[in-house]
Amino acid sequence: MLNSSVLVLNRAFFPVHITSVRRAFCLLYAGLAKAINEQYELFDYPSWSVLSASEGDGRVGLVGRSIRIPRVLVLVAYDRVPRRAIRFSRRNVFIRDGNTCQYCGRAFPSSELNLDHVIPRSRGGKTSWENIVCSCLPCNKTKGGNPPEQAGMRLISRPAAPRWSPEYAFSFRGQIHKEWMPFLNVVDFTYWNLELRN
Repeated sequence: MLNSSVLVLNRAFFPVHITSVRRAFCLLYAGLAKAINEQYELFDYPSWSVLSASEGDGRVGLVGRSIRIPRVLVLVAYDRVPRRAIRFSRRNVFIRDGNTCQYCGRAFPSSELNLDHVIPRSRGGKTSWENIVCSCLPCNKTKGGNPPEQAGMRLISRPAAPRWSPEYAFSFRGQIHKEWMPFLNVVDFTYWNLELRN
């Protein structure tokens, strides 16, 4: 339980990190972060420890009582938004393409997709964001070692390096808690925090 995940937000409620419950309690106890509940109320350690833990909530046992596990923390004095390069990886290509074959447009589980070089390596194609797409096995077989036009196929969208978002920054291999969902929508954050020009 102490190694399960907690989402960490900056002061603007933008996700910046995922940490363990153990580290979350250290941040909360030291006054570096506040816990947030489902009603978006903030709690310091003393007020959070008084908050009752209902049966369905995750809890950690203390001497003579238990304390509810915070699933989302807000850092008290951290304003920055992370600017990170997105790793060029199979997982991130699948995220960028939405687990959708870029030739036929159908969605598949990751296990039924592979990565395809739009311009085949045998014809000078590079292994880069701009030349790799998700492809289902039948489309990949049909395309073979040809560019899409020669195989009579069209790309649904032109491949490009994605813009940073929490999906790419954090490894969501574990459980995504329902309490995280309001904070993982980058579109809403961008809409409300984009600098307007005259």
